[in-house]
Amino acid sequence: MNNRDTASNSSNSSNSSNSSNSSNSSNEARRSDADVEEIARLLPPPAHRVLPHEQHLHHKERLMQRIDRDQAARTASTDRTNGTDRARSGPRPARRLLRPAVLVPVTALALGAILTTGIVLTTDDDAPATAATGQHDARDMQPAAALLDQISTAAGKGDALKVRDDQFLYTREKVRDADLTSGKAVVSPVRDVESWASQQPGPQRKLGLTRENGETLPINAELGDTDGTPEGPHRATYHWLSSLPTDPDELLTELYAMTPESDEAERDQAVFDHIGSLVGGVMPPRTAAALYRAAARIPGVTKLPTAKDLTGRTGVAIARDDKKFGARTEWVFDAKDLTFLGSRSYLFKDTQYGKAGTLMSARAVIDHAVVDKAGRAPAASRES
Repeated sequence: MNNRDTASNSSNSSNSSNSSNSSNSSNEARRSDADVEEIARLLPPPAHRVLPHEQHLHHKERLMQRIDRDQAARTASTDRTNGTDRARSGPRPARRLLRPAVLVPVTALALGAILTTGIVLTTDDDAPATAATGQHDARDMQPAAALLDQISTAAGKGDALKVRDDQFLYTREKVRDADLTSGKAVVSPVRDVESWASQQPGPQRKLGLTRENGETLPINAELGDTDGTPEGPHRATYHWLSSLPTDPDELLTELYAMTPESDEAERDQAVFDHIGSLVGGVMPPRTAAALYRAAARIPGVTKLPTAKDLTGRTGVAIARDDKKFGARTEWVFDAKDLTFLGSRSYLFKDTQYGKAGTLMSARAVIDHAVVDKAGRAPAASRES
């Protein structure tokens, strides 16, 4: 056999070997894919955690705060390395606000000074609400609708305020909420939160200020609003609230239209929560009255004869159970003059997040007013 034949046989053998190895690798890859598919088929489907929209955005906000703080720390470290001290002189990253309606509740009942006292409450047992249509005799209505009718009447008294574009709606609250990122509800301590919501018309990149635990930070536009957040459900200025329908049926239709659908909560509960995010501060009396009559039309709304807010103040409550998530939300009102005291949400049954009774969120309204300058409390504003 000559050298050419030897080389040819060697080449054929090598090609055959490479082809065999390639074929074996291909077969092994197919078997591996088949094994993965078989294992995936045998495993149970992953659990789907139903997280309410409000809680979902709350945890996103907490994440963005941590990112901002980490960026500030890295910037300060870099500046010190370069021989500068921008941490003292330069602007610090602003906190992103994902849901101003929750963290900055700029809307609510009419001012406490215009609410009357001595309103007689019904004492019937809890029952689902039916439609409240104007000024009806409370005895002809279901308990929740009758109570909401009385709350609406109290909230609607008085004249609308004249709020200038350069003013701010101030709210001071005590707040407590649950962190669900670990898969279990971890309830925070009670925090004092103050907020100043800008009333400037048109899209705004700076929506005001918020102060918590002694730290004051700007409230930025909503995530994704690169040109600024306009007046609307996520920046409920006094002017925008004044533009809402005061007919309860028309208002409820608008509320359903402006509340996005979500797999995380019942549709009716999402609208109930939307109204809850609007109440608790300064708002036009006629709008407040219409909001409560609209709430009476939401299925599943009930009355609680006794309830307490976060500070322990006792009153009556309007409640709704979100059976999809297993949580009850309550709006608590003073039993005498029906002013809004606060709200709370807690599990009414055992869930993956905790036992029945576990707190999900709570807020108690301490003060609200119209002020001329952000960062200044009402008393300081009146003294100047």
